[in-house]
Amino acid sequence: MTDTHPTAGVPMRWVGPLRISGNVATTETQVPLATYESPLWPSVGRGAKVSMLTERGIVATLTDERMTRSVLVEAADAQTALAAARTLRTRTDELQQVVRGCSRFARLIGIRHEINANLLFLRFEFATGDAAGHNMVTLASDALLQHLLKTVPGISYGSVSGNYCTDKKATAINGILGRGKNVVTELLVPRDVVRRVLRTTAAGIAELNIRKNLLGTLLAGGVRSANAHYANMLLGFYVATGQDAANIVEGSQGVTTAEDRDGDLYFSCTLPNLIVGTVGHGKGLGFVETALARLGCRDAREPGENARRLAVLAAATVLCGELSLLAAQTNPGELMRAHVQLERDRTTSEAGA
Repeated sequence: MTDTHPTAGVPMRWVGPLRISGNVATTETQVPLATYESPLWPSVGRGAKVSMLTERGIVATLTDERMTRSVLVEAADAQTALAAARTLRTRTDELQQVVRGCSRFARLIGIRHEINANLLFLRFEFATGDAAGHNMVTLASDALLQHLLKTVPGISYGSVSGNYCTDKKATAINGILGRGKNVVTELLVPRDVVRRVLRTTAAGIAELNIRKNLLGTLLAGGVRSANAHYANMLLGFYVATGQDAANIVEGSQGVTTAEDRDGDLYFSCTLPNLIVGTVGHGKGLGFVETALARLGCRDAREPGENARRLAVLAAATVLCGELSLLAAQTNPGELMRAHVQLERDRTTSEAGA
């Protein structure tokens, strides 16, 4: 640390190991969490322990991936805006070529639009390889916008960012269409493990999930979310692996599902907006490189494989923490007792250092 370039130090620990399988990775690994909330480490660790006591562990399925940027153009009226939008449907190959001309890795894979009054909002969707892709898609969208302004009659510049992406904001459109990696994680926990490790029952967790995560979030007016604390695990994982931490805003949108299956617990976390990358800003730091290498996110031969692996590991980490917290909240006083004890132990340790 220097006065010119100060560095913020966040405590980091590796927890686990956790067991994961699925369509991207089959592995057993510890995961890093950088956080000031010290009870998070043992909580995620308990969920990881549960995963190791099941045959398949956490089954993580990557269902989709795309990074988006929206641009805004102004038309003379709504009819002109609609004509412009329809024109784009016939020019996919041409627009993909524009993107190839400004980026080695970005690929245009979709275009969506919405018209409000005389304004046309265009949402471009890209594949971005191993990068999270913020700057990559902005560069590509700017090139597309300039091309459209020259070749589509009746429109003029509005903005290179129209907030229809949406970037670092909790919105319905990201939950519906996805932004980043969409990952579903599932875990089937045997009855004896629920009782012995989580100290609760499948029925208790399933009921709490309905009352707290689903009904409570509905009453609070949540946006495409029904979970207890995805943001805690994501922030810790993002900081430890060199991600843009502000992406937890949309990343923490997601739905937790819990079912009592004859005493066994089916537990799932669906995260449609995981924005992660293994190249780009923040990845050159020593601790980040160490973390990515240790997670196996420096081993892939094909573009995009490292980022997909990182996404499913992040999602599995979320499930571990979500499961452990809900289990604790089924027992009166358990959550607060654990927090008080862990914080007291940490304070005592720091005072004696």
